[in-house]
Amino acid sequence: MSKLSKLAESLIGSEIVKLGNEINNRIRNGEKIYNYTIGDFAPAIFPIPEALEDGIVEAYRAGMTNYPPADGILALREAVCDFIDHYEGVRYEPGEIQIASGGRPLIYSLFSTIVDPGDKVIYAVPSWNNNHYTHLNHGTPCEITALPENDFMPTAEEIAPHIKGAALLCLCTPQNPTGTTLSKEALEKICDLVLAENRSRGEDEKKLYVLFDQMYFTLTYGDTRHYHPVALRPEMKAYTITIDGISKAFAATGVRVGWAMGPAPVMAKMKALLSHIGAWAPIAEQKATADFLANTEDVDEFLEFFKEELEVRLWKIFRGFETLKQRGHAVDAIAPQAAIYLTVKLDLKGKTAKGKVLDTQEAVTQYILSEAGLAIVPFHCFGADRESPWYRISVGTCRMEELDDVFEKLEQALLALQ
Repeated sequence: MSKLSKLAESLIGSEIVKLGNEINNRIRNGEKIYNYTIGDFAPAIFPIPEALEDGIVEAYRAGMTNYPPADGILALREAVCDFIDHYEGVRYEPGEIQIASGGRPLIYSLFSTIVDPGDKVIYAVPSWNNNHYTHLNHGTPCEITALPENDFMPTAEEIAPHIKGAALLCLCTPQNPTGTTLSKEALEKICDLVLAENRSRGEDEKKLYVLFDQMYFTLTYGDTRHYHPVALRPEMKAYTITIDGISKAFAATGVRVGWAMGPAPVMAKMKALLSHIGAWAPIAEQKATADFLANTEDVDEFLEFFKEELEVRLWKIFRGFETLKQRGHAVDAIAPQAAIYLTVKLDLKGKTAKGKVLDTQEAVTQYILSEAGLAIVPFHCFGADRESPWYRISVGTCRMEELDDVFEKLEQALLALQ
């Protein structure tokens, strides 16, 4: 094949997709695999809200099949404003909202709006796709290796040495892949750091903006609370672009309705970019989402059931790992906080299986997949070190009745190691 663009030649394929393809091949070949890799939902277990589904069907039957407005229909932008005000206490106006087909095009257009070639982009690893979006926009990555003692979340102290000259700081809370969150105090310190840095920059200098990904903000458990930068520090509204949507909050990953909230001038440029890309959410889905979000009773009813079902799975898996740890196995886990993910540790590198040493973390991953039938995603797929022993478990496709078998097979695989 002839040589392509430098970007195309340098693209790195998704490690998660690669792992997913292998798992699907194994399943097709008749293997019993418990696939907890995908950050999605099995509709048979977690269907979208009935009112949302009915609204989509009704909108299509009413002939809503035209192009939507470039920034999204007004009814949805107004509904998003009220939804965020009601659940987070932060007020935006319709002109500060941009609708698109999920979070990905919004994140891409935000990067393209803010980041010039060579600009510094700060983000923690592990985290979802910040490395790829930085590469796609020719930014200079500034990666902070987040630590388990901080629940794999970045701290202001870790960010501070890198903040000079940075164009974009990427934060995600609740975080994919870890299912952990930024505390109020931790986020306040980061906000104060950003505000101080922007005050130090001249009028003609580009400001430091924050990409605040809160796709999972409705899915917190127990005493865990979600905090928004603008709620904590109102001055942050000038520098914060929030990415949100219905994908994870309402098990609607394939419905493709997302929104960004931020300064009107930034939203206008993102709108212009998206108008060329054409990554609009279909108008029928927009209308149905607007109607659904406006009905807080339906929203609350769905979230109550949804969160309960997710949380019970996360805690059962966590307690299963705790039991294995107490029995002397080299595993660990972080207690559930939020989202649909659990962070677990399989510190098995160097052990021997069937006379063969598991000399890499990849070998550990393959051993657990082959011997326990358990498919989970290593943190290196999210930018962490390739030999990191930490993994993401997603419960969006998890059936409660299968978990006893999962842990029985996992313990058998661990007992077989020497």
